[in-house]
Amino acid sequence: MADKIMNFNVGVLGHVDSGKTSLSKALSTQASTASFDKNPQSRERGITLDLGFSSFCVDLPDRLKEDDRDTLQFTLVDCPGHASLIRTIIGGAQIIDLMMLVVDVTKGFQTQTAECLVIGAITCEKMIVVLNKVDLIPEEKRQMTIEKMTKKLRKTLEPTKFADSQVIPVAAKPGGPESEDENHIGVTDLIESLKSNAYKPKREETGPLIFSVDHCFSIRGQGTVMTGTVLKGCLSTNDTVELPSMKVTKKVKSMQMFRKPVNKAVQGDRVGVCVTQFDPKQLERGLVCSPGALPTINAAVISAQKIPYFKGSASTKAKFHITMGHETVMGRLSFFGVYKSDVPDFTPSANEFNFDLKYKHQDELLDMKSDGENELPLQQFALVELEKPVTCDHHSLVIGSKLDTDIHANICRLAFNGVLLDSSTDPKYAESFMPRVKVYKNKMREGIVERKVDDYSVICRGLFKKESNMEMFIGLRVELSSGEKGLIEGSFGQSGKFKVRIPDGLSADSNALLAATKGKKSKGKATPEAAPAETDTSGPIKVFLHFKRYSYDPQKKMMQS
Repeated sequence: MADKIMNFNVGVLGHVDSGKTSLSKALSTQASTASFDKNPQSRERGITLDLGFSSFCVDLPDRLKEDDRDTLQFTLVDCPGHASLIRTIIGGAQIIDLMMLVVDVTKGFQTQTAECLVIGAITCEKMIVVLNKVDLIPEEKRQMTIEKMTKKLRKTLEPTKFADSQVIPVAAKPGGPESEDENHIGVTDLIESLKSNAYKPKREETGPLIFSVDHCFSIRGQGTVMTGTVLKGCLSTNDTVELPSMKVTKKVKSMQMFRKPVNKAVQGDRVGVCVTQFDPKQLERGLVCSPGALPTINAAVISAQKIPYFKGSASTKAKFHITMGHETVMGRLSFFGVYKSDVPDFTPSANEFNFDLKYKHQDELLDMKSDGENELPLQQFALVELEKPVTCDHHSLVIGSKLDTDIHANICRLAFNGVLLDSSTDPKYAESFMPRVKVYKNKMREGIVERKVDDYSVICRGLFKKESNMEMFIGLRVELSSGEKGLIEGSFGQSGKFKVRIPDGLSADSNALLAATKGKKSKGKATPEAAPAETDTSGPIKVFLHFKRYSYDPQKKMMQS
C-alpha cells in the first residue's frame, strides 16, 4: 500500500554523457511516464533532454521506522547534463532530498559537473559521488585509477559542504550503451550508501497545494493525466486545482503513485493525477496549485548572493537568465544592500523584505567574502524586471545565470542565487511597485561662491539650471570648500543663482578670499582688498550639495539625512 511507503527524492546530476540515465535504469524497478529518455529527440541524440523519473523500493531501515511504514521508496530524478539545458536541472533540483553527482572516471570533473555541484550546494544538504564507467579501466589499473580519481574529487569537494561525501565506484552499463551485459559493478554498494544516507524528509501537508508537472498526456474516455511532484501542501481525489498558465480549474478524478492507486499525495510525493479533460499540449510542463495560490509576476525583489565559482561581474542593469519555479526567462537586475551605517540593528531575513528600510544602490553584486576596505552590506538584494511574466510561488528559489555563454568555455555560468521575497503582478509595476522599494544613491553637486552679501550670506551659482524650481531646494544643507556649513535660502535673480545663509558666519580667511575675488573683478582698480588676489592660487570657494535620491522615486526628490 502506498501509505506504508516513505518517499525519498534523489537527484541524479552530472556532465553530459557521464552515464546518469544508465545508472537510473540499473537502479530502478519502476519507471514513470517521463523516464529513461522517452523523449524521441532524446533517443535520437543519445542525451537526456528533460527530467526523467523512476523508482525502486527497499525495506525501510530501522532508524527511520515510525507508524506502520515499512518501505523506503527512492524516486530518482534523472536531470539532463547537456549545457543548454541547465534550466531544466534547476527545475528538478528544487524537489530533491539528496543528490547523486555522477562523474565519468575517465574524465573527472567537467564544466557541467561543477555547475551541478553548485546547484546541489544551493538546494540540498547531502550528496553521494558516483564514479561511473569503471569498467572502461583495465582491471590491473582499475583500483589505482579509482583511488587517484577519488583523491582528486575529495580535493575539489574540500571547501564545500560536501567534503565528507561518500565516493562509490560503479559501472552502471558495462560495455557501453548498446551492450547487453547486465553485470553491473558497484550498484549494490550504491544502494547501501543511499540507504545509509537517507533521512526522513520534512514534509508539510498544510498550506496551499503547489504541484510541479513535468509530463502531460490524455487517456481516451478518462481525462488528462499530469505527472509530477508535490512541492507544497497535499492533494486528494475530488480536489479542485488551478492551472494558472491556462487560467482554468479542473477536478481531480483519480491518482496513482508509480501505477498504484492512491487517494492522497503530500509534499515530496511523485504522483500521476487524472483530471477532467483538456488539451495536454497546453501544459507540457509547469505548475498546478490550489485555486488562487500562485501569482503570475512581472517584477520581484529577491535576496541575492554571488556564486563564488562565477568569475564574471553581476552588474546593475545587466540582463541574466532568471530561473524561478519551472520557468527561465530573461530579466534585468538592479542590486542593492542594507548597511550597518543606515540600519545599525538590522537582522538579515531569509524570507521577508522590509519596505520601510532604506537600501543603498550597488553597481554590482558584491562577494561577501571580500577583504576589501569598503563596508560590506549586511544583506544584498536585487530588483528583477522580467521580460515575460512568470507563475511562481512566494519564497521560490531563484537562480541567475548566463546561459548564452560559450558552452565550450570552461567556466561556471551560474552567477547568483536567492529567494523570492516579494513581487508584483501589475504590468505597470514601475509605477505601483518599484517606488515602494527605497533604494538610494549618494549624489553630489558642485557650484561656486560668486560673492558675499554680508558676513552671513553668500551668492552662489552652478548648482541649478535657470529653469529649476528653487522652491524644492530651500532648506537643503550645503558645505563650502573653505569649511563653512550653510542652508539654501532661495533663488537670486533669474539665472539659476541662489543665496546661501551661513549661520555661524564666514571665517576671516573666507572673507579675505571673497574680498580678493571681488577686487580681481573691479576693472583693475588698485585697492587694499585687491592686493592679495595677485598671489592667491587657491581659486574660488566652491559650494557642495550632498544629497540622496531614491532610484525609483517618480518625483526624483533630493533627500538629506
